Amino acid sequence: MRPQNIGDALPDNFASETFADILRAPGVRIERIVSKGQVSPEHGWYDQDEGEWVMVVAGRAVIEFADGAICHLAAGDYVNIPAHCQHRVSWTDPNEVTIWLAVWYK
Repeated sequence: MRPQNIGDALPDNFASETFADILRAPGVRIERIVSKGQVSPEHGWYDQDEGEWVMVVAGRAVIEFADGAICHLAAGDYVNIPAHCQHRVSWTDPNEVTIWLAVWYK
């Protein structure tokens, strides 16, 4: 077993957000997301069938919720988003890479 690092193999081009599965198992998926200035589409909200625990490992981001709550995240900050809790990423730092760790669960 060889250890890996969440900051390894970052994309060369940050024109779009990148998503990479770290682990998939029954009932859970762990994903690395890399952003640099990307946000959610302006129309609509994410409304997911799974819960999502998300942590900013590096960088900064803002998540908005349909109920008006705003969550500012910096390195080490995390939030649990229950299934069907409508939300969107309204900002990621355009000058710094933001690395997210997302755990999706049933």
